[in-house]
Amino acid sequence: MTESASAMVLQLQHLSGHYGETQALHDISIEVREGEIVCLLGRNGAGKTTTLRAIVGLLARCQGKIEIHGQSTIGLPPEAIAHLGVAYCPEERGIFASLSTEENLLLPPVLKPGGMTVEEIYELFPNLLARRSSQGTKLSGGEQQMLAIARILRTGAKLLLLDECTEGLAPVIVEKIGQVIRLLRERGFTVLMVEQNFRFASRLADRFYVIEEGTVVDSFRQDEITPNLERIERLLGL
Repeated sequence: MTESASAMVLQLQHLSGHYGETQALHDISIEVREGEIVCLLGRNGAGKTTTLRAIVGLLARCQGKIEIHGQSTIGLPPEAIAHLGVAYCPEERGIFASLSTEENLLLPPVLKPGGMTVEEIYELFPNLLARRSSQGTKLSGGEQQMLAIARILRTGAKLLLLDECTEGLAPVIVEKIGQVIRLLRERGFTVLMVEQNFRFASRLADRFYVIEEGTVVDSFRQDEITPNLERIERLLGL
């Protein structure tokens, strides 16, 4: 589907946001269309995670425009935004240590029809099927990340916000997560991801926004990476 033909799923225009008295976002404008994988790039502390938190209603003070499927969400509580078909997988994963893998998986509520079944999720993540009875504390970092992504697939959300889903993981797990994200796109999901691993993101995402000090300072498509690689690496400090 071409960019012009695909429906707008998420649009931020001139978005500003504060943590207390500190302004963390300055005039952020991004677009995500149906079926895209879009990546937010930037150095640590640039405002990438804060942007995701603003989208799901976890930033108390926001000004500007956030629209999901054309509906304004500024001021809506997180649970109302989730019911629009949005799911957030945070960097800290949030696995409940006292619950088994399957209990963690069954914990989130179904928000919209069309969520993946537990059986479908186990087909996607065979590692989790093998560890379905293991407590959260017994899972490796890679298994915890798989579980964190798997949990949000049950909710029925079609817009997935993934925050640093490869950080600290072994290359084989990173490759598996990339395969899963590609498969999710084929199944009709739309993904907005924050990623420090540019090598991983550059082979996966369709479009990129570079954020610096809470502001979008550049954007480019995947086919624009090679001719602009030196500039991109300079922006990202690579």
